Amino acid sequence: MLNCLFVGIGGFAGAICRYLMGMIPLQDKSGFPWITLCINAIGAFVIGLVTAAAAKNGWGDSHLVLFLKTGVCGGFTTFSTFALESSSLMKQGKTGTAAVYMVLSVGICLAMVMLGQKLIVK
Repeated sequence: MLNCLFVGIGGFAGAICRYLMGMIPLQDKSGFPWITLCINAIGAFVIGLVTAAAAKNGWGDSHLVLFLKTGVCGGFTTFSTFALESSSLMKQGKTGTAAVYMVLSVGICLAMVMLGQKLIVK
């Protein structure tokens, strides 16, 4: 039950950070969802750092790891918003923009996880 508390507190913190970042007025005329891309890239980088540090230091599923990985990163990143924005771009006939967004999101987030892990493993 204590694990649930750490995950919940982390999720609360992550969701609030996500909400506040979403308030940054960063829209261009194409409607490209820059904020969501940045949020997911930051979250991917942090989860890469956390998982590599946990593996390196033998933390396993410690309260800190649960708080940061499942809680903060889970509450901060937003796959559902990514899917909604991709769908909206396609419905607006912006198929090219949607495709670029999807490819960039997946590519950048994978690269950020690997970068975060590489920085810890050194």
